[in-house]
Order: sequence, then structure tokens, then C-alpha cells
Amino acid sequence: MNQFSRTRLAWALLTLGSTALLLAALYYQYVEDYAPCVMCVYQRAALAGVILAGLLGWLAPRHPLWSNLALAGWLAASAEGFLLAREHVGYQLNPSPFHQCSTVAEFPAWFRLEAWWPALFYPSGDCSSIDWQWLGLSMPQWLMGVFALLAALAALFIVVRLAGARG
Repeated sequence: MNQFSRTRLAWALLTLGSTALLLAALYYQYVEDYAPCVMCVYQRAALAGVILAGLLGWLAPRHPLWSNLALAGWLAASAEGFLLAREHVGYQLNPSPFHQCSTVAEFPAWFRLEAWWPALFYPSGDCSSIDWQWLGLSMPQWLMGVFALLAALAALFIVVRLAGARG
């Protein structure tokens, strides 16, 4: 597993899988006509973070600094994505006029994704609406599982590398 974590194949699988998820989100937005809410947009940004970490790892899978930085970015983006998806599920399962998400993306002023790339990061939907379900779970519930799996895999790769470094 330690060797696999240092291959281009491992990083390519992460990058391609995460890109497929982002493309699925765009399919639901532009083909199925589901409007993304602000929480959807934030989860897309977290997924983009996983993709960027995957690209960095793919470019330098054996370089200690870049590969470890990619692992840390992968874990951080996945953990943040999980927390965002969990918050989104809360909006869906406990709708309330006192518990609503913003209608405007609030990215930092130096990182205005909604202005730079509105086709991907501009929110126009309602966080509490459940427009899509599969096997009884909404999209953010599925994303909780996806981000949890991604974070667990990143943590596993980190542990395997640390164990390999000590052994």
C-alpha cells in the first residue's frame, strides 16, 4: 500500500474519480435542471480541492514534499467537504425559518470563485429542498459518504507512509 500511494495510478484514480463527481454535479445542474444551493457550491469547492490535490500528487508522486503536501490537501479538502455535506443535510432534514443557509456564496475576497467561474460556483437554489434521491438518500447525504471515504483513504495513505518511514 505504501508503494501504491506513491504511484501515478493512485493519484490518477483520485483525480479522475473526483472529476467524475464534479461532472455529475454539472450534469444535474445543466441537463436535469437542478439549481445548486450555496452549500452545493461549497461542496463543489471542496471537491475541486481534492482534484487539485490529486493533480499535485499525480505530477510528483514520489517527491516527498509535493506528495505529502498533496496528501495533506486531500485530507483537508475531504474533511471540509464532509463537514459541509453534514451541514447541508441538517438544512434538508430540519428546515426552519431560523435555520437557513445563505443565498450568496461567501468565498474570501481574494478567492471569488462565484465571480471567476459562475458556471460552476454560482448558487441559485435552496439548501433545504430535496430534489434528488437515490436509495432513499439525498445528494448531500451521498456526499457525506463520499467525502468520508475520501478522508479515510487519505488518512490510510498517511498512516501507511508514516509506518513505512519508521520501518
